[in-house]
Amino acid sequence: MTEIRYVQAEDKEFWYGLDKHLPEQEFDNKIRNQQGYILFENKKPIGLLRYNLFWDNTPFCTMLVIDLGYRGKGYGKKLMEHWETDMKSRGYGMLLTSTQVDEEAQHFYRKLGYKDCGGFVINIPKYEQPMELFLIKSI
Repeated sequence: MTEIRYVQAEDKEFWYGLDKHLPEQEFDNKIRNQQGYILFENKKPIGLLRYNLFWDNTPFCTMLVIDLGYRGKGYGKKLMEHWETDMKSRGYGMLLTSTQVDEEAQHFYRKLGYKDCGGFVINIPKYEQPMELFLIKSI
């Protein structure tokens, strides 16, 4: 049985097992602002999604990750659809996400109806990475 709920304080160890990028003070903000979800399969946590508000008014998925043993089985799609439904119920009409151009996630997002809408290159020493591709969807 699959369940998705907002992230809670007791999820911290699981969260940081998958998400190495979120500063700890931001974890508390995700809980307080309900800007993160945990996906469970048979009561076992197996995935997460976090977002923030781009321009303070547009939901932007900043992380979607499923535990390695559960990938390719539709769980990422379930999390995205749950997030989309939640954002629509809150009155939002547009969503954003992004991925590096050398990652496979762009194909996943396109299958869910997201369209390419631009990108940028970070070429500052110590922060360099491949181009970040932004994708957009109307809900």
